[in-house]
Amino acid sequence: MHKPNKKIMVAATSLAISVNVLNALADQANSLDVGPVMVKGILPDRLETVPGSYSVVDEKALNERRPFSIQEAINNVPGVHIVGENTFGLGVNIGVRGMDPRRTSRTLLMEDGMPLFLGPYGDPSAHYTTPIERVQRIEVVKGSGQILYGPQTVGGMINFVTKPVPKNGFEGSVTGMVGNNDFTGFAANLGVGGEQGGIMIDAIQKKGDGIRKNHDFEMRELMVKGQLNLTESQRIIAKVGYYEEDSHVSETGLGAVEYAQDKYQAPTGKNDRFEYQRKSLQLQHIFDINANATLTTNAYYVDAFRTSFRQINAPGTLNDDTQTGVSVMDRCEGLGPATVANAAQCGGRHRPRSYDYYGFEPRLDIKHSLFGIESSAVVGFRYHEEGNKRQQFRDGDLRAQSLSYAKAFGSFREDIRIDIEAKSYYAQNTFYLGDWTLTPGLRVEDYKKKINVLQAEGDPQGFAKTNSQTVWLPGIGTTWNGIANTTLFAGIHRGFAPPRPSRDINFDDLAGLDAISSTRAEESTNTEVGVRSSYFKGVGLEATLFNINFDEIVIQRNAGDFINAGKSQQTGLELAARVDFGRIYDSPHNFYIAGNYTNLFTAKFKKSTDETTSGNRLPYAPRDIASINFGYQHPVGINARIGVDYVSQQYVDPDNTTIESLDGQEGKIPAYTLLNASINFRALGSKLTYFISGHNLADKEYLISRVDGKVAGRQRQVFGGIRYDF
Repeated sequence: MHKPNKKIMVAATSLAISVNVLNALADQANSLDVGPVMVKGILPDRLETVPGSYSVVDEKALNERRPFSIQEAINNVPGVHIVGENTFGLGVNIGVRGMDPRRTSRTLLMEDGMPLFLGPYGDPSAHYTTPIERVQRIEVVKGSGQILYGPQTVGGMINFVTKPVPKNGFEGSVTGMVGNNDFTGFAANLGVGGEQGGIMIDAIQKKGDGIRKNHDFEMRELMVKGQLNLTESQRIIAKVGYYEEDSHVSETGLGAVEYAQDKYQAPTGKNDRFEYQRKSLQLQHIFDINANATLTTNAYYVDAFRTSFRQINAPGTLNDDTQTGVSVMDRCEGLGPATVANAAQCGGRHRPRSYDYYGFEPRLDIKHSLFGIESSAVVGFRYHEEGNKRQQFRDGDLRAQSLSYAKAFGSFREDIRIDIEAKSYYAQNTFYLGDWTLTPGLRVEDYKKKINVLQAEGDPQGFAKTNSQTVWLPGIGTTWNGIANTTLFAGIHRGFAPPRPSRDINFDDLAGLDAISSTRAEESTNTEVGVRSSYFKGVGLEATLFNINFDEIVIQRNAGDFINAGKSQQTGLELAARVDFGRIYDSPHNFYIAGNYTNLFTAKFKKSTDETTSGNRLPYAPRDIASINFGYQHPVGINARIGVDYVSQQYVDPDNTTIESLDGQEGKIPAYTLLNASINFRALGSKLTYFISGHNLADKEYLISRVDGKVAGRQRQVFGGIRYDF
């Protein structure tokens, strides 16, 4: 684990000195007739001033939809594309506005403003997201407001806001769930609080069968959250969490022949597995300097370990790279062509990886009139360090199914250490000019990464490389609120995604002069213009036209490595609307219609390279994504909904291949439509809520991914439960 250094102490001291200066500005702001600054999630209190597209999935919407996991909670957000590879949504794949959804590496995920990735800079993979049972609301931001957060700012960011500590005595809830595919779930939220603060405990356990055979899951999480009110103006919020997952998951998909035989099979699923442990700590000190200035200091630490064991290395392929459409086990040639039938007699490949990172971030939110104009400003700094350790062991011996045996006697194939130090600076000011607002801002990312290859492909290497970069990311946005309950907005900002060190290693070149090849950072120019309105009673709508131009997009080749593919462009239209007839006609019977549509009419490479052709469509960027839901609500406690989700066809490689390969990794993904529904009942005055929810009710068979072979989408999943609130 990295230890804090003198730079942290210098930054903290500088911040303390600057507070005295900022106090003077805050005193000046006392004359303004504005409300107190409240830090809630990542969106400001005055949502009408947000100069960009955003969506909020609040507690009411979560209860209304009754999602099975995070992926169902946000797949109705315009511009969001989710590739659901497993039943529980444990390793989510989220793409925003045409970004590659693989492991959500281009969409910044946060919990209460803290990054959730394995390594925010070194390995931004989403093998963990906040369980839906702990979420109070979800914020999705896609506009220029992204510059306040990072490092990924090319597409969008999602923040999971957790439930607060109770303030009025003993509160909580207990939920039990059961469903098909042997699904069971339990969640308890218990807390107590008062004027001095309080404490809250969340305990969650879920298990069941996955999409494919022998893909059972089990996850457990315990989170303790506390708040201590030091004074009327200062409080400390702390969270300590432990999460573990034990899943029999075959990360490799199926070859074309296997998929045709049985798309839900996992030939080595009984032995393949994925294990994940995550320990986290978050501390917040919130200091209300006065009615118009708040200093929030956020510190976090995460220690994560993930390991996977797989017996098939390449789907539908023999070890001599001959494609057959039927997989064989890696390093188990002695068992014959049908080795998967003897999976229990053979070893395979272990990939243990350790991650730890910590950081601290002081941020000042202040309302002022320093330039003679009513304004609100945000100024902040973040220091972040992380260390990643990647290893790989292979062996054909049965005993190698144990990681300890593989480490002691197996073939040591990979040992790579990655260390990163990053400093981020940001400032943003919103000017209130009558019906107009103007919000300029700037983010600076200054990072240094070191890659040390101790072992690669079974041979000692001893190569090391250090890179550093400083990137300036300006942005500016504006809003106009000249029409009641209506906001017109426009914005432009520079987006940035740092190069992942794991992408920088090309093992084919390790023996040459260029021992470690590099992919350059992805930088983009993001522009949008739109309108959101609730002008008409009972009607809410939003429309956004966006354009993203990449300078150096990074793509994944079939060989598994990553390269820069030059310039690309994503342009599209997002629409969302909801009509509540109960509000329109002042009736307790509320029938509603809610829908959204994303038309990504341009998602193309703009430059021909050795790997791309100008004009070809980007992989995993469907042209059309749409959903529509019909619902009914009544004050007696009934809430019912039925909906349809649609995703159009997708290409999966830069060549836009339409003919399927035997290994299943090339070819199109056909369009699909899914039927979903949910119903909740809570009688007036009752503390019990009964619910049932179903996804893919028509049990449609559909293809969801070809990243590592063909993977089928989730079958019908229905679950029901009871929740007791007290």
